[in-house]
Formats: sequence, C-alpha cells, structure tokens
Amino acid sequence: MTKTGIQGGAGTAGPGNTGASGDATLEELERRATARRDRPSYGHDALIACDRLVRVFTTDGVEVQALQGLDLLVKEGELMALVGASGSGKSTLMNILAGLDVPTAGAARVAGRDLLAMDGGARLRYRREVVGFVWQQTARNLLPYLTAAQNVALPMQLRGRSKARRKTERAEELLAMLGITEIRDRRPHQLSGGQQQRVAIAVALANDPAVLLADEPTGELDSATGEQVFAAFRRANEELGTTIVIVTHDQAVASEVRRTVAIRDGRTSSEVLRRTEVDEQGRESLVAREYAMLDRAGRLQLPAEYTQALGMEHRVALELEQDHIGVWPDDADRR
Repeated sequence: MTKTGIQGGAGTAGPGNTGASGDATLEELERRATARRDRPSYGHDALIACDRLVRVFTTDGVEVQALQGLDLLVKEGELMALVGASGSGKSTLMNILAGLDVPTAGAARVAGRDLLAMDGGARLRYRREVVGFVWQQTARNLLPYLTAAQNVALPMQLRGRSKARRKTERAEELLAMLGITEIRDRRPHQLSGGQQQRVAIAVALANDPAVLLADEPTGELDSATGEQVFAAFRRANEELGTTIVIVTHDQAVASEVRRTVAIRDGRTSSEVLRRTEVDEQGRESLVAREYAMLDRAGRLQLPAEYTQALGMEHRVALELEQDHIGVWPDDADRR
C-alpha cells in the first residue's frame, strides 16, 4: 500500500473528529464549550482576514462561483504575493479587498473594517483612506493631464485633510523615496512604463494607507524594469511599514517575497514560506518550503502531481498517527 504523510501537531485530527469519547461527562462537555467560546476569534490579530469568503456571479442565468469559501490571513507589515491560474479567483479577491466588489457570503475585514457591512459612503472613505491600489495598465493609475507630483497630491486633495504645503511635501517625500524626484514635473506620456508604475505606487501611498494592493503591476514591463518596480514596493514596505499584497504571474516577483499564497478553484491551495538561514561558516542562504493550506472547514487541496503519481481519485483512506495523518489511495475495489 502506497502511503503519503501530512505532517501536523501531535494528536492532530481530521475534519469532524473532535477526539471526544462516547462517554464524555456533562462537566467535560461544558469545559470544552467554554474553551471554544474563550478562544480568540478567527483572524483577531490579522490586518486582513477573509473567512469562508464566497463570490458568485450570474451571467445569462448561469451561476459562476469565483470564490468558494476562501480563507486568508495577512499580518500587518507583510509583503506577500498571490498567484494562480487565470480564473482561479485571485483578481476577484483583490477587487473585494479594494472595496470595488462585495462578496456574496462569508466575512472579510481589513484594518478593522467589515467589508460586507459598509454602505456607499463608508466604502468610498475606505478606498480613500485605508487601501491604495496599483493596476497593471499604467494608464489606469495616472491622470494624463497632471504632472507626476500633481498626480501624487490628488488623493490628498480628494481626502481634504491636508494643507497645501503638506500635500506638496508628502508628494516630494514619496517621489524621493522611490527614486524618481527628477520626473516630478513630467506628465505620464513623458514617462517610461517603469517610471509610470513607480509614480502610481506613490499615488497609492499618498494617504498613508494600511494596505497597498497591486494587480499584476509588472505585467506590461520587461524583466529589468519589473525588478525596479518591485524594488519600489519593497522600499515602501521596509521604510513605511505598509502591508503590501501583490497579484502576479511573474515568478521572479513571487520568489522575492517571504510568503507566496496560491489560489486554485476559488480557494487558497498552497503557501510557500521563505526564510534566511546562516550556516556554520556564516554564509546566508534562502530556504523555501511549500505547505498545503488547511481551511476553516478542514478541507485540504493536495498537489495535483502528488495525487496523480499515486493514482488518487474520488476518495482516499485516512489514518491518524501520533504526529501526522496518513493518506492512502482508495484500494477498496482491489480487496
């Protein structure tokens, strides 16, 4: 019998297995209920918390589930990437986090704001004050008749809380931080694609948002220019502490962040965590490890190459061990 192991903590149980014995006393059940009630809520310490998020679109009477119970937590100060095939649901998720779309069901909170409970006015304030957004198409990020500095100052003018001098100072600070002070008086058509995207990052940061979202920001750029734009995101994250979430197909970008989350079929499917290790000679190396995602309902998406290699289809056999869960191909028909 071929076996694969899913590592977990000692005594980890599968979905629906509470570990309760059939003769649990009333006192024991009350103790467990109290422990569950006192447990911190899901995502209580996260800046972004998506809990069983669902988004259904209806076209010509046909329902399409773009998000199917997606769970995602992002901590304050993270710089992370979202990856996935076309149609996986990543752009739908970004539109929801940006306040441009409303989920059908589930829960989504960003910086303490409940994205399902906001009315039109609250949603507008959320987009102006809490999140910044950078689009793939450079023309969508900037107004063509304004200079770079004027584009950066515009969000502050719309918010209406900064004095004229402070707006100018803030625009200059952001352009300087991103290394593009020299183009402050140029209009978008006078800028290269990379310069336009760095100005767009400055625009998105103008109101000091808690979260910066970017949808394929290097998609229309060559690799060298894309590296410059990603360096601008990294600088914003390191110097301002802004939490940044980037949707990308660019593996060079995805491999540069500490955390990459993959979305498949409307759910988070896997996650790659990267960390720096130092050996005995003091040499640094980047170590990456991929994890499968276990959602709140206990569902687990096994990598397709694993299931295909072992001929796993439809159902599998499970066995709880002391420190892992064993998963076997279904061999009921062979017995």
